[in-house]
Amino acid sequence: MLYNIWGLIVLASFIWVVYDIFTNNKGLDPIKKALWIIVAFLFGILGAAAYYFLGKK
Repeated sequence: MLYNIWGLIVLASFIWVVYDIFTNNKGLDPIKKALWIIVAFLFGILGAAAYYFLGKK
């Protein structure tokens, strides 16, 4: 049960990063967009936190 909840949290954080990149960061370089999506996919919540503090403008 705990793994299901954790999986949903990780999925929600990934979806948030992808949504935010394509709606709020339209001026971001396409390569940087792709890299942030890959980071969010590979590192889950840590990747989303890194995007929030380092990549979000």
